[in-house]
Amino acid sequence: MADQKIGQLLDSLGVTVDLDEGDMPTDAHVIMKVVKADGAVSLVKAASESLDWITTLGMLTAALKIENDGYVNSRDDEG
Repeated sequence: MADQKIGQLLDSLGVTVDLDEGDMPTDAHVIMKVVKADGAVSLVKAASESLDWITTLGMLTAALKIENDGYVNSRDDEG
């Protein structure tokens, strides 16, 4: 299996993200479900080149928390 750029693949799957004007994405961690030619299902992961394992773990932990509990931006609650 060879490494492949996945930007166009993510576009074809309809993956989008909500970014505000001026936001600057710095890292990405992607988890993808893949159905193999023989019908087997697997998970693959990819990360941006600069993403270290500590940040990866933090991003995964935060994603699980958001998925399980929802997300509330504390700045939006001020006021």
